Amino acid sequence: MPHPHPAPAEKEMSTLRAVFHPAVIVGALGYFVDIYDLTLFSIVRTQSLRDLGYAGEQLADIGLFLLNTQMVGMLIGGIVFGVIGDRVGRVALLFSSILLYSLANLANGFVHSVEAYAGLRFLAGLGLAGELGGCVTLVSEVLPKSKRGYGTATIATIGVLGAVFGEQVARHVGWRSAFFIGGGMGLTLLALRMSVVESGLFNTLRSRENAAAPDPAQGNTAAPVAIRRGDFLALFRSRPRFLRFARCILIGLPTWFVVGILATLAPEFGRALHLSGEVTAGRAVSSVYLGLCAGDLVSGFLSQWLGTRKKVVCGFLLLTAAAIVNYLTNSGASPASFYTACLALGFGVGFWAVFATIAAEHFGTNLRATVATTVPNFVRAALIPITLAFQFTRTSLGPIAAAAVVGAGCVLISLWALHGLEETHGREMDYIET
Repeated sequence: MPHPHPAPAEKEMSTLRAVFHPAVIVGALGYFVDIYDLTLFSIVRTQSLRDLGYAGEQLADIGLFLLNTQMVGMLIGGIVFGVIGDRVGRVALLFSSILLYSLANLANGFVHSVEAYAGLRFLAGLGLAGELGGCVTLVSEVLPKSKRGYGTATIATIGVLGAVFGEQVARHVGWRSAFFIGGGMGLTLLALRMSVVESGLFNTLRSRENAAAPDPAQGNTAAPVAIRRGDFLALFRSRPRFLRFARCILIGLPTWFVVGILATLAPEFGRALHLSGEVTAGRAVSSVYLGLCAGDLVSGFLSQWLGTRKKVVCGFLLLTAAAIVNYLTNSGASPASFYTACLALGFGVGFWAVFATIAAEHFGTNLRATVATTVPNFVRAALIPITLAFQFTRTSLGPIAAAAVVGAGCVLISLWALHGLEETHGREMDYIET
């Protein structure tokens, strides 16, 4: 059970100061680069694979394989960088993750085989895994409880525009140059990270450990109280804690169904819907993330104004269900109408910031970075079973019906998971898990 500690008096801070806090600004820029790199493969999938000599159904099959390889990297990276965040520090997590994915994306511009492409997408995924969780954990701990929702909403709102920027870059330069630009932006961001200081709650936790350590010189030989920081396996030792962790993951399933299936395979869905013109994955991904930008802003601020995370996420899940139906019934529409449907999809899944905040608020300081980093990456990695389910059902039902079945399953599971979680708006963050 978590053991709360008496919280110090909360400092008064205006909403404007919270939004422009250095940790929020640098976090938002970091997430911008993260999303640029995360979605870049979906944007340049067709162009890059054609340049490597592939065509036809190979573009979808190999594309999904490479995307899943990146997601495996994110699954592992979520654990690795989450543990680093709780054991070494939130700032160390952010430095190491951005360095890894920046170098991987620079190297990705030189690939000439699918094997090399897959290896570098894995390494990029490994590094990309640390960004969002690290930013959300740090901001949740440095801002007062009455303002942290504004901070995380700002990070997500600015960050998701990285996908829109990535589509514009890919439209004007080759896919190799697009990867070089992503790596360069990441390395540039490292200099800005120098201005970010460590979380006070994390430093306080380390001070408690040091104060509890035995000191024979002072006559203190008692065994210290054990505080397990970054113990990933602790999430599985307690059934209630595991259920909390699992439910935090499951509420995010529809987001990557939308991005990984409906947006990434937009050209294939466009042909199945007999649209009046060709559509591109780049425009579809960009439209989804533009909608996500608006959704994150609205959901984040609504959760603060209404004083509830759960009701806001529930409302956005229902909007997502309606947007999926609209997307899959757009038969014979124009490309412009199709991109508008993608925009609506993005707005529906624009509860990403609130979702990440819920995960951080459900766990104590000694496990918070581990959870906040693994949860979004486990959601991203859930794209692997989602794509397998889609590919399996597509053979018998066709792409439209298969997407409807898998999408409905994702939304229903998310609503079930959300129902079993506690409301965390306004929760004190200064406590540990034992």
